[in-house]
Parts: sequence; structure tokens; C-alpha cells
Amino acid sequence: MRNILIGGLAASVLAFGQANADEQTLKIGTVAGPETEVMQVAADIAEREYGLNVEITEFTDYVTPNAALADGSLDANAYQHEPYMQSMVEDRGYDFAIAGRTFVYPIGAYSEKYGSIEELPDGATIALPNDPSNEGRSLILLHNEGLITLDDPENLEATPLDVVENPHDFKFREIEAAQLPRVLPDVDMAFINNTFAQPAGLTLDDALLKEGAESPYVNIIAVRAGDEDKESIQQLVDAYQSDEVEAKARELFGAQAVPGWK
Repeated sequence: MRNILIGGLAASVLAFGQANADEQTLKIGTVAGPETEVMQVAADIAEREYGLNVEITEFTDYVTPNAALADGSLDANAYQHEPYMQSMVEDRGYDFAIAGRTFVYPIGAYSEKYGSIEELPDGATIALPNDPSNEGRSLILLHNEGLITLDDPENLEATPLDVVENPHDFKFREIEAAQLPRVLPDVDMAFINNTFAQPAGLTLDDALLKEGAESPYVNIIAVRAGDEDKESIQQLVDAYQSDEVEAKARELFGAQAVPGWK
């Protein structure tokens, strides 16, 4: 009986230790590139200040990190803004929540053929990111510049089908966001998220059009609904919303990363 009790106690201690270790480990998804470097700073702070073991998994597209979060492969991801997350929730039935805010990364429209928006000719081919919210984001920017007219400029999921006036006869190509820098030489202008613009050597100073700091597209740390108040998740958020992380983002992005939690 004593051996059985000792064995049961040892198993209980082992299980408790494993559960505690699981609670102290967070698996976070990011998009490969400088945003991962920013998250690594937050991971280092979380380990130093809270004893968290943050494991970062890099992705090369916008869809897979949410699928991985939904199926439990990740505890959180940090790469998307709220309108994109909401579009995925509505489209795929995910049950996600926002644990914290990170940075605004303004989108820009770039060209290798023209030096200003005034030079863009009638009939120009414009490449747009093909994910629902960023495509709408790009079209709204064109609308706000008076280059096209949308039937509802408040519709964050607008597509070229929602363009009711196109006086310059622009041609639109819908391209996966990660591929936009590669197709830039083949089009007249392309809207490229900073996630992919910066690694391609593009900065907002190069953009013919760009969002301002007032952009509502603040990136977020997304989790499964119900996990947003977990202690370890909030510790990660605290680590991310720090001066060290802001300084790293400023080093990598300059003025192209605006803290969204201030």
C-alpha cells in the first residue's frame, strides 16, 4: 500500500509539474520578417520578468496563423489588425478575442515606374492585396484621394466590384499579400503592407499614397475567446507594450511603426 501511495504521489507531482510548465510556455505565431524580431524582444522580457517560455513560430502567409490558433497549435498570434481578424471570424467561424494591441503599420502604394501619384496614367494596372480587409483598406485610400468612388467608403471589405466610378479606368489585380513585392515590376502601382514592404527594401517615404498615423488598422495579439485574461497571456501583452519593444520597432521600422497601445 505504501509503495502504491508513493507511486501515486510521484505521479501527481509529475502531473502538477507538467501542468505548471505548460502554463509557463506560450506558443506565438508571427509572420516571418522584422515583426518576428520585435516579438523576440517581448519574449525575452517575458522570460526575464515573468519566467515565461515564449516559443515563436514564423509563417509566410496571413491565413495559416489563424488556422493554427483555432486548432490549438498556437496560444496566440501577433500579425493582423482587428478588421482582418473579424473578417476571418465571419468567414470561418473562428472564436477569437483581442488580448492586446501592438503597432499600426500604415499601408502604402508603391511604384517602380512613377515618382508621384500625379504621374500614374489612365488605364494603369494596380495590384491589391487579396485578403478581405486589406483590399478594402487599399480601395478606401484610393477613394479618399479622389481617384475612384466606392458605393460605401465605410465598407472595410470593399472589392473592385464596389467601385462605382473609375474615371481613370484603372485595372485592378488581386494578389496574395506576400507576393506583392515580386509583382511590383510588372504593374504600375501596388498596395503593400509594411509586413512585406520593409523586407523588400520599401519604406513609406517611397510610397505614392500612404495612410497616416490616424489609421484604424492597429495590429493585435489575438487569442482564442476566453484566453484573453489568462495571466500568462496578459504577461506577454505587458512585455510587448514596453519601451524596449517600442525601441526595437523604431530601430527596424522608423516612423513606420506607431505604438497602438498609447
